[in-house]
Amino acid sequence: SLPEYFVVPSSLADQDLKLYSYSFIGRRMPLWSWNHPNGSALVRMANIKDVLQQRRIDQRICNAITRSHPLRSDVYKSDLDKCLPNIQEIQAAHIKLKQLCVNEPFEETEEKWLSSLENTRWLEYIR
Repeated sequence: SLPEYFVVPSSLADQDLKLYSYSFIGRRMPLWSWNHPNGSALVRMANIKDVLQQRRIDQRICNAITRSHPLRSDVYKSDLDKCLPNIQEIQAAHIKLKQLCVNEPFEETEEKWLSSLENTRWLEYIR
């Protein structure tokens, strides 16, 4: 599930990155996933296991990313675990959607079908 190539900020030494990889859950190093022409980047990063070292490692990586940004913009961090559904919730919503599409005839009542669709939460998750 890892990419063929890694984008690594030049100010972050390979040895540091290898050392830091042991600190991440599942050794999932930060991945530069997407880049916008204005220089903005999306970097995915797993949680750091050792709470005592979390701040130091996080700061070192964020500083390296900032130094690599053409405008030296600060890093904006968002904990997606807190604001996005987990994979089990998405799978459950998909199963409910499939059951709705197979078992509920749309012709019965449009209103009932639409509320049932909303109750699957599928549209909310894919939004």
